[in-house]
Amino acid sequence: MLLVRITIIGAGNMGRGIGTRAVAGGNEVEFVDRNPEDAQDLADELGAGVTASHAVNGEIVVLALPYEQIAAAIEEHKDGLRGKVVIDITNPLDWSSLDRVVTPEGSSSGEETARLVPGGTAVVKAFNTTFARTLVSGEVAGETLEVLMAGDSAEAKSKVASLVESGGMRPIDVGPLERSRMLEQVGLFHIAIQEQIGSGFGSALKLHW
Repeated sequence: MLLVRITIIGAGNMGRGIGTRAVAGGNEVEFVDRNPEDAQDLADELGAGVTASHAVNGEIVVLALPYEQIAAAIEEHKDGLRGKVVIDITNPLDWSSLDRVVTPEGSSSGEETARLVPGGTAVVKAFNTTFARTLVSGEVAGETLEVLMAGDSAEAKSKVASLVESGGMRPIDVGPLERSRMLEQVGLFHIAIQEQIGSGFGSALKLHW
């Protein structure tokens, strides 16, 4: 497995979860957040070798942000994103009803992110079907977490797969970036059923074949 330097933009729950898995895999991790104190606090929480930064230095960049913050983050860090692998983890939902996504018709957060990043920057959709709580623990009921990925660059997906595997998870390539639309619908479903199943966002989706 190829260990890499990872920048996580966003020091919230998903930033903590993905950062925890990345650190467990021996990768270098830095956090960037519009509140630098939050980035530093999370870096300190995750331990030695994890840093807080104002700039994007990683070769893989995780946008651990709500959908409505992605465009501004890309504009702010555009130079640092150029030529990198960018992971969009977002579920762009109508949180008031949990019955629809809010992306433009015939698009997805993954595809919208790809339109905004600088040329030569690969976007991979990943982690949107995997909850923060389960990422911190690294498993659910003794089962390995599965990370569904979509993207148009085989090389970029290979790098993301290596990151996923290093953290003790199983990557599953579901096809081109256009399938972000499907993944975001799966994310919507998984979130919407939490009250019914009572898992407290501690459930995981599993594929067997």
